[in-house]
Amino acid sequence: MCTTQVLPGAEHGELGDAEYSEFMELAAQEGFDLEDVEGAIGEAGHGPLPVLAVVGRPNVGKSTLVNRIIGRREAVVQDKPGVTRDRVTYEAEWAGRRFKLVDTGGWEQDVLGLDASVAAQAEYAIQTADAVVFVVDSTVGATDTDEAVVRLLRKAGKPVVLCANKVDGQSGEADATALWSLGLGQPHPVSSLHGRGTGDMLDAVLEALPEAPEQTFGTTIGGPRRIALIGRPNVGKSSLLNKVAGEERVVVNEIAGTTRDPVDELIELGGTVWKFVDTAGIRRRVHLQEGADYYASLRTAAAVEKAEVAVVLIDTSESISVQDQRIITMAVDAGRALVVAFNKWDTLDEERRYYLEREIETELGQIAWAPRVNVSARTGRHMERLVPAIETALAGWETRVPTGRLNAFLGELVAGHPHPIRGGKQPRILFGTQAGTRPPRFVLFASGFIEAGYRRFVERRLREEFGFDGTPIHISVRVREKRGRKK
Repeated sequence: MCTTQVLPGAEHGELGDAEYSEFMELAAQEGFDLEDVEGAIGEAGHGPLPVLAVVGRPNVGKSTLVNRIIGRREAVVQDKPGVTRDRVTYEAEWAGRRFKLVDTGGWEQDVLGLDASVAAQAEYAIQTADAVVFVVDSTVGATDTDEAVVRLLRKAGKPVVLCANKVDGQSGEADATALWSLGLGQPHPVSSLHGRGTGDMLDAVLEALPEAPEQTFGTTIGGPRRIALIGRPNVGKSSLLNKVAGEERVVVNEIAGTTRDPVDELIELGGTVWKFVDTAGIRRRVHLQEGADYYASLRTAAAVEKAEVAVVLIDTSESISVQDQRIITMAVDAGRALVVAFNKWDTLDEERRYYLEREIETELGQIAWAPRVNVSARTGRHMERLVPAIETALAGWETRVPTGRLNAFLGELVAGHPHPIRGGKQPRILFGTQAGTRPPRFVLFASGFIEAGYRRFVERRLREEFGFDGTPIHISVRVREKRGRKK
């Protein structure tokens, strides 16, 4: 276990003072700009960025405002309502602080079909955000739909910055002032199209956003670790939960989709209390769903974000599908520790077992690092192996390699397996550090661009040397700028 002190609120990730000083001396010797090095460690070590959702009814200028904030034309803008449908996330920065910006489709009440799905995405964005910018068209004033959004925001209890959009000059200031009636505090007069007033609004946003997002999983010593059971419909998630609980905690039915809402259960296993979350089965792509299935998928995604470990159940009686791979990717992208449980193992004959092993090699090769358990939720076979696999994944998720040991490893790696020569030059990894855990996040500093294939090679060797079983690894690379370019 690493004993390096982690300083509360430190700007240098999880590096202790002595380790940080030694690392910065090394960076200076290699000719790196120390502010750039410090920024790279901060970016990699902070964990998830705070999230700002931009919401409002259709055609009030949300996407135009998003483009203004991020400083480029990314969000599609058109002079008709309903252009944006899905939630789209961008990274933004203001006054030196970085945050995630979520553009949403227009919210409307009492709508059906696709419009209802768009509204659901906006509602989900509000629930998962740390703060919200509510955009209102000041030239129209507060409508019944705007009032409905206000009720939604009050129910969510998130900090709200009210943006009175389309105020293009002094004459529109009075229209913005009228929006005090919404009861959300000061309306900030803004012209997303021309940029007028956006700076003052973003200053208010920074006051509303937390410095770092609140961790939603248990961080106190002895607190229950959160385990999300995810997978396609009818793979046996509820049956598995009932089996580990030793009683019928949740409804099990042969009809796929019985579970709609995530179900939390505190269960004691191996002398430890765990919080297992049974989730709804994830069907096709979310935007192709409708009704209860659509909302269930959104709630499942939120449950994964709040979990520490995702246990992905796969039905061994069926071929591994694209949907299975998509669910695994969702857990990996969320940065969660991962365990793959192959259910209904007791039903396999020798022929199916042979083909399943081939499928695992070809279809799940990208997560060969994830602990695998072969279980039967119906009979309870090998269920005792589940908790050790979860503990292994959590240990990998929280592993930290001291900087000195990491750089000794990198030196041997580069000497024995140098980067291929490209364009007459051979880029080289000079040094690196682990900036964070949960999941492990590394920053490598190099003399030139490091290709994706070599990054994967570095990740594979990191796993061979230090373990990291059951966890994704994030690796970012900073390239040293030539000093001659600076003036």
